[in-house]
Amino acid sequence: MPQDPAERRVVVTAPPRRTLPHARLRSRGRYPHAPDHHRPRTEIDEQTTLGHTYVRSLMRTQLRAALTVFAVLALLIGPLPLLFTALPGARRLEWAVLGFGLYVPLVLLARWYVRRAERNERDLVRLVEDR
Repeated sequence: MPQDPAERRVVVTAPPRRTLPHARLRSRGRYPHAPDHHRPRTEIDEQTTLGHTYVRSLMRTQLRAALTVFAVLALLIGPLPLLFTALPGARRLEWAVLGFGLYVPLVLLARWYVRRAERNERDLVRLVEDR
């Protein structure tokens, strides 16, 4: 039973585009009269060079905060084995430091990191929403 050629289904596919042609022209300044040509949200959505810069900036600030936490953590915990070997008879000091003394700095450090990361994200959102 042959099908009618008018009822034949056709599937059209194309490779996904990163940016629309008019978006590339707008980001290069060829359409300066476009109302939102400097809006960071459209730059990020259209994945232009400027949008990529915004995202990389956020990633850099988050990485800087994480490396700061790691450095403080290494300076806090790193010398403990040396301290414990220098004082071999201080078993109670070891238990006190490891069992109780590290929790408060670790919680404060974690709290600082979460607040810093949220502030970095909030700053990017403010920039994107033009507030």
